[in-house]
Amino acid sequence: MKHSQDEDLNEADNYAALHAGFRWQVDTYFNIADVCCRRWANDIPATDGHSPAIRRTAIRAHHPDSESIFYSYAELQQASDALSHALRALGVRRGDRVAIVMPQRFETAVAYMAVLQMGAVAMPLSILFGPEALEYRLQDSETVLAIGDESSMANLQLIRQQCPALRTVMAVGSAKGQGDVDYDSALAAQLSGFTSVRTKAAEAAILIYTSGTTGPPKGALLAHSALLGNLPGFVCSQNWFGFDGQSNASSHAVFWSPADWAWTGGLMDALLPTLYFGRPIVAYNGRFSPELAFSLMQAQGVTHTFLFPTALKAMMKAYPHPREHFSLELEAIMSAGEAVGDAVFAYARDEMGVAINEMFGQTEINYVVGNCHQHWPAKPGSMGKAYPGHQVKVIDEEGLECAVGVPGDVAVNRFDVHGVPDPIFFMGYWKNPAATEAKFTGDWCRTGDMARRDADGYLWYEGRADDVFKSAGYRIGPGEIENCLVKHPAVANAAVVPKPDLERGAVVKAYVVLSPEFSQRRAQAGGVPATPDAMEAFDRDLMTALQAHVKGLLAPYEYPKEIEFIEALPMTTTGKVQRRVLRLQEEARFKRTRF
Repeated sequence: MKHSQDEDLNEADNYAALHAGFRWQVDTYFNIADVCCRRWANDIPATDGHSPAIRRTAIRAHHPDSESIFYSYAELQQASDALSHALRALGVRRGDRVAIVMPQRFETAVAYMAVLQMGAVAMPLSILFGPEALEYRLQDSETVLAIGDESSMANLQLIRQQCPALRTVMAVGSAKGQGDVDYDSALAAQLSGFTSVRTKAAEAAILIYTSGTTGPPKGALLAHSALLGNLPGFVCSQNWFGFDGQSNASSHAVFWSPADWAWTGGLMDALLPTLYFGRPIVAYNGRFSPELAFSLMQAQGVTHTFLFPTALKAMMKAYPHPREHFSLELEAIMSAGEAVGDAVFAYARDEMGVAINEMFGQTEINYVVGNCHQHWPAKPGSMGKAYPGHQVKVIDEEGLECAVGVPGDVAVNRFDVHGVPDPIFFMGYWKNPAATEAKFTGDWCRTGDMARRDADGYLWYEGRADDVFKSAGYRIGPGEIENCLVKHPAVANAAVVPKPDLERGAVVKAYVVLSPEFSQRRAQAGGVPATPDAMEAFDRDLMTALQAHVKGLLAPYEYPKEIEFIEALPMTTTGKVQRRVLRLQEEARFKRTRF
């Protein structure tokens, strides 16, 4: 069924009441592992008094070609207790950093619970990191122990000699025998339960490094209470996830996201909040594809998900009408990392049956702005508004709030609208107090992301501060142009950057990844064997068509003066487009042509 934007905006709006009535409740003592696992570990008695007790499922390990494996919260707790004992025997103490370098798998969840309940600091690291990236983070954090599997063990062993604090490497799965200690053997030797350390809510729990989109990665230290700070946004963006009945294990919510559990998006927006509410999360260790995403959601009965805009764009191009091929039970889609845009928003609403709730946050202050289609209208393409519990404004260089329609820096206040400290805030950058101080203007923490506020209080993303540029005096934000390009059937994804120009300072340039259909057309147009002239003619005609497409929808100064077709855009491991890489490439090309 099709909807208009006006129809969406006529839905009930409970935003003001939710925001005004919200109050933080943060106890002095709080431990993430206790609330995410231990409290759900007991079997649930049957209501009739005769049936076997129900075991609440925590992790569903999805295997496309075989049966899924379901792990209960009791199994998660038992394994976590054994690992905590093993880590303590290996010398890990309260406050020590323990690296977890594994993909989505049961043992990854075990590692987080084990490290957190013993008062150590979990340090997530992506399996996509090469040796240099791993070495930098392990050295900087002074990690004492690393847990890895077959996807990361070779790189861990390659760089461990350069990391003097790293005393032990634990091997999981088929990496058995490649580390100092084998996970299975270590756990088998520990049979007793583990008593959680009584951590304070303000005590360090997670050291997670920023993605390095705009510079060298920095370690953001998060307290146990940061999970509580995430929950209002998670619940809202997932259309009241977790409130489908707490009394039994038959509650129907099932969560899945392709987001790596080593990143804020996968850890704080997926794994931990799902476990906090005692619901199952699907773990899939494999390559993302549109077919995989749809088939997994169908097979597992996924009701709630977090999908990056890049993933949604690929799904839209591959399956324009997904419900003709798949049976979906989706109730909520959250998206973050880049602006979704109205084309993808309309696709999800009309073809997947769910209006996307965009969310904005970053490692240091996650889940602060967004939408909740169930309780207030979502404007297609908007970041949304501050979630309950967070005070967010668009401010200028002096720290003053920008007028409606004027772009500025999205900033979050240390205190909520009632003057209560906001638990979402990071504790600071690891061993970098100067960078921590530079992040703030008074009580306002600057995100470095630009947005403008409309008359209704909704924020509209303009891009990273470094991504916004001027061309012939006009201020250009890449998001609107990229969204426009993706609406064309030839475009699977696009990135817009400034190309240096002597007369205008810069001109708009677009890097475009073609959709599968047009990529095939381009190859066929080149002939067999391909000839440069034929390929250039095809590119020239398509560039003209795309320029006309943008001119017809946006301001005249926004259309790309040049378009370059590439196989793939440079991405961070969190799925964000690295426009900085393309921008630097253009600057280098400009210098070569001048000198």
